[in-house]
Amino acid sequence: MSDINAVPVDHFNGSPLVPTGNPMLAGVGPGAWANRADEPDRTIHGTAKIVPMRLDPTFSVAKGDPDPRGLPVYALDDQIAGTVMELWVDRAEPQVRYYQVELAGGGRHVMLPVGYVQWPNFGLWGNDRLLVRAITAAQFADVPALSRDDQITLLEEDKVMAYFAGGHLYATPSRSEPLI
Repeated sequence: MSDINAVPVDHFNGSPLVPTGNPMLAGVGPGAWANRADEPDRTIHGTAKIVPMRLDPTFSVAKGDPDPRGLPVYALDDQIAGTVMELWVDRAEPQVRYYQVELAGGGRHVMLPVGYVQWPNFGLWGNDRLLVRAITAAQFADVPALSRDDQITLLEEDKVMAYFAGGHLYATPSRSEPLI
């Protein structure tokens, strides 16, 4: 068990917790994750379930569908966070699960869950970018890293998903303020 990266708002039992440090990495609130096994989920054949498309030639982008590889990823602040470099597929449920994004400025690659992506012209093909409204472009730099470039573990999946989920509340100060 890890330490709780949060402090109580007040000094009474049951007081809400406020994350300390980077709230999207604190592991509490909407950015919480389960301490799952640090090994990949497996298919019934024992192979890693989620892998880069380049490692499984049985997968491809359907003819007529947009291929996001090479497209820029725009973040909450309308800045370019990076470029989609690879698609990660789920071998058990044939679909794309993650976009691997090379961050603007080069070098580091991070995972972007497909559920956090909006296609601005979805249904009109001719899309020229992906939109992510969960986090800012600068916050992409802190997306939890993978230990390998050919698979993602259950723990890594939870941490990546939690980071983007946490962004819905913590990415900007105005998101965590009352609406009324």
